Order: sequence, then C-alpha cells, then structure tokens
Amino acid sequence: MPALVFDCDGVLADTERHGHLPAFNQTFAEFDLPVRWSDAEYAQLVKVGGGKERMRTLLTPGFLQRTGLPDDPAALDAEVARWHRRKTEIYTDIVASGVLPPRPGIRRIAEEAADAGWILAVASTSAERSVRSVLDLAAGKELAARFGVFAGDVVEHKKPAPDIYDLTVTSLGVDPADAVVVEDSRNGMLAALAAGLGCAVTTSAYTGDEDFTGASLVVSSLGDPPPDETLTEVRADPLGLRPEPYVRLGDLAELLGKGAVRGRG
Repeated sequence: MPALVFDCDGVLADTERHGHLPAFNQTFAEFDLPVRWSDAEYAQLVKVGGGKERMRTLLTPGFLQRTGLPDDPAALDAEVARWHRRKTEIYTDIVASGVLPPRPGIRRIAEEAADAGWILAVASTSAERSVRSVLDLAAGKELAARFGVFAGDVVEHKKPAPDIYDLTVTSLGVDPADAVVVEDSRNGMLAALAAGLGCAVTTSAYTGDEDFTGASLVVSSLGDPPPDETLTEVRADPLGLRPEPYVRLGDLAELLGKGAVRGRG
C-alpha cells in the first residue's frame, strides 16, 4: 500500500512568514529578550531545522552577557524549552484564528489519496501540537484523524538528516519505494532523498530560489480546479509528467520508487 507523506510548514500552509515569525518575535518580547527577527533574517533561519534550534542560534557569548542568561548548558536548555513552549502556544493561537490559509491542493490530494487507499502522514521537525493544528486546518478534522503524525523531537537529527523520514516509513510499515514526500525546502528534499523516498517540491515563501536538484517534480503549488482555481506552475519536471493545470494523485504515483539511493543523495 503506497504512502503519501507531507511536510508541514510551507507545505500544508505557508506558515513561516505569517505564523512562526510573529510567534517567535512575540515570544522574545514577552521574555524581554533584545531581539526581533526581520523577514530577511528569518529567511536564513528557516534553513535551521526545528524551532528550539533556531532559538539556540541566539545564544552567543555576547547575547548571554547582555541578557544575564546562565551559561550552564542544562540551564540554557531549560530556558530555551520554556521559550519554545510559549512560542508554540502563540503559534497555535495564530493558526486557530484562521489567518493562515491552507496551500492549494492539499485537501484535494489528501482526499484523493485516502479514497484510493493510500496511507497518509505528516513528517515535520516542528512541535507536534503545532503540526496537528495546521493539519486540522489544511485537511479538516475528519480527514486529519486518518494521518499519522511524526513531529518534533522524536528523532535525534533533524532535516536535512533522513531520520524523520526513516522513522515515518518504519512506523507506517511501508517500503521507502512505496512512499512519496511533498516538501517545500532543500533541507526537506535532501532528508527525503537520503531516506530513499520519491520527492515532489511545492516551493513556498522563503524557498523559491533554493536548489532542488534531485527532486522528481518542482511546482509552485499542487494547484486546484475551479471554483478555487489555482494553476500549477511547473518549475522542474525531470520525469516529463506535465502536471498542468494542477497536480493529481496519479502524477505523485509516478514518483514511487524514484528516491535517491541511500548514501548517494
């Protein structure tokens, strides 16, 4: 039985610019931390997998001195975890407010896959609570309940390491050749390919200029037919699928078995 695995941020919804970034900055304000990430700064930080890991980029000797934070690693880890818990609360409230529209085609493709008997999953380095809130928004609660969710700190190494995808296919009981991943970033693509999975990329707010060499398909979005018409712009199509005006499940099925050989990707 094939599996369709989605990344969360940038794939289910374009969450980074209008969700995670303001949540980080509000958290910094609440904790009296002398930092506010600009859009340009955050465009670079999204390449760091995981919210706590992004927060840890702040912890330079100068930052610790200015803020009076402890330099003991265990104490710092506890402090970052406290920031991140609050950030997750703020982010979840943003998602619940409905200001983050789902990306085109997500619910359509997920419904098509479910009807065809595919296994559905989300694999993300974001906190599980955050992922589930976005999944409910993008797929609807009834369909979201059919997804396996693998998120947060369930693996030691985050993307571009393949750990989260290795865990996902093992937990789902599927062979890597029978799974297709939808990603939006180079790090996510590299993780999928290193795990031996076929990968389609739907570029998002901060990833349009990244190098997606190795992906089997790169598009602007999965697209949707009328009445919510959003046309798919094909940006790389090495298999010659021509998935226009929008991507269908049959197009993604062509990616099964097209993952990189482990150790080469």
